[in-house]
Amino acid sequence: MDATQPGPETRQHDTPPLGFREFVALIAALMALTALGIDSMLPALPAIGRSLDIVTDNERQFVITVFLIGFGVAQLVHGPLADRYGRKPVLGAALAAYVIANVVAAYSGSFMLLLIARFVGGTAIAASRVVTIALVRDCYSGRAMARVMSLAFIVFMAAPVIAPTFGQGVLLVGSWRLIFWGIAAVSAAILLWFWWRMPETLHEEDRMPLSAGRLFDGFRLAITDRWSIGYTLASTALLGGLYGYINSIQQILFDTFHRPDLLVIVFAVTAGTMAVANLLNSRIVMRVGTRRISHTALTVLILLAGTHLAIAWAGYESLWSFAVLQALMMGCFGLATANFGAMAMENMGHIAGTASSVQGFITVTAGALIGALIGQSFDGTTVPLYLGFFTAGLVALVIVAIVERGRLFRPT
Repeated sequence: MDATQPGPETRQHDTPPLGFREFVALIAALMALTALGIDSMLPALPAIGRSLDIVTDNERQFVITVFLIGFGVAQLVHGPLADRYGRKPVLGAALAAYVIANVVAAYSGSFMLLLIARFVGGTAIAASRVVTIALVRDCYSGRAMARVMSLAFIVFMAAPVIAPTFGQGVLLVGSWRLIFWGIAAVSAAILLWFWWRMPETLHEEDRMPLSAGRLFDGFRLAITDRWSIGYTLASTALLGGLYGYINSIQQILFDTFHRPDLLVIVFAVTAGTMAVANLLNSRIVMRVGTRRISHTALTVLILLAGTHLAIAWAGYESLWSFAVLQALMMGCFGLATANFGAMAMENMGHIAGTASSVQGFITVTAGALIGALIGQSFDGTTVPLYLGFFTAGLVALVIVAIVERGRLFRPT
């Protein structure tokens, strides 16, 4: 296969290993554990700060940041393991470790121990990102993979809607520590579902040896294939904006707009538009094409971010402008990144686990660092957030233009 051209958009198996609906639901549930581990923390950050004597408000963001860094770095490990030992044992062991990490976080008596538990939890649940993508890629490719991922994202996006509500509800009846117990319980339930119902999707003849040469070749292919590295870097830029938003949203609602009571609602609305966008994508991607959809969505996102930045800079930002424009941007983000991910995997079917790990390491780790920079720049206004979003969108567009050699909005 020509490494400079996307591979054929063929289905890898005649049928998924489970019934289609259960397959999509399980993939979505596995993916949602990451969002649950991040978003349920948002309402609890002030309580964690008071309980563990965190000095500055911006320091509380590290509860999110260290989780994301662990989540990104560990993907380099899970992918090769999944290609060698299979999808099921690697993900099963990682989910068990995630349960234990959340139990340790629930017992943490210091901020340092909490951060260590969060980092370990992030490294464990990273397998849910790598292995689920490999599971889907084992069964589908191209537009079909984009459709499955979009349907999974619809269910997955319930987590950002529910997770802050869950966290807020727990705080009404008990300590922030109960949030970690809740995450552990949900993770254990999904582990049982996965282990009971999901067969192994990696055939014995497709298993790759754990050798330095093989790993180097897999890593090299993932970072030298134009489609893989290009759309991975474009996704990284956009994820940096998203993580900046997640880091900043609690302080924006509490300190900028003085409406802590609306954190759950505003976050749910913005997450909801991503779910709608992924539903739309699943309906039209087979007909319209991944490139035309994602390139259009990226262009609109940049226009929205530029408009929002101008409003914030001029001092006309309101809670309404913030919520509406952010919701529209999240819809564009969903349309762009779901298709970027599918296009990045087009030539990676024979090393799906390794490629997914490399791509995930780059997008999440670099995205988390960009998001931390945006979050730590919070100055009481939304200007740093939208300056970050606007810049990230422009960088992503330049990368996409280079990858496509200037031929944007193609239907293929």
